[in-house]
Amino acid sequence: MDVLGLTVDVRNPTEIQEMVEESSKMLRRIDIAVANAGMGFHKSPLDLKIDEWDENVQVNLRHTFLLAKEVFPHMKKLGGGKIITLGSMTSIFGIAFLPSYGASKGGVMQLTRSLAVAWARDNDQVNCILPGFINSGLSAETKKEVPEFEQAVINRTPAGRWGDPIDLAGTAVFLSSPASDFITGAAIPVDGGYSVQG
Repeated sequence: MDVLGLTVDVRNPTEIQEMVEESSKMLRRIDIAVANAGMGFHKSPLDLKIDEWDENVQVNLRHTFLLAKEVFPHMKKLGGGKIITLGSMTSIFGIAFLPSYGASKGGVMQLTRSLAVAWARDNDQVNCILPGFINSGLSAETKKEVPEFEQAVINRTPAGRWGDPIDLAGTAVFLSSPASDFITGAAIPVDGGYSVQG
């Protein structure tokens, strides 16, 4: 299996375009694309600066659109493909200290639905994974800043634990496979039951 490693600033549309072109050239085809770049600012709405808002939207939402727009023509030539976006539980409910993150991730979920409708007849399935609280770089800062937060999440999560990155793998594999050929525009929470609590 060929492996290609590229470093890309997802805030730069030209770099995203070049990444897709280089990937297509080196790997000879693009069947699956995962738009998973993400970042957030842990601030109240009043403390959040406008440049932080803009960066959150650029990294989380705009890169998702740009990547999908670049890979779709390659997939169409092959007769179809799979695009997976990464939303968040905050795509469906608010958290006081994540206003720009939640807004950008809500946008990712809605963008996914629009792309799914636009490209379904081209046999392109576009679906969104909504991770819950996962032991990752994004959550490490919150755990450090708010010591009681980790246990509060555990107490509210029916599965009784935080997720690990590997917990997202099964959903990603399913959405990348022919088993999901009749699923498009879906937003699937992977959160140990956190979001069903309301």
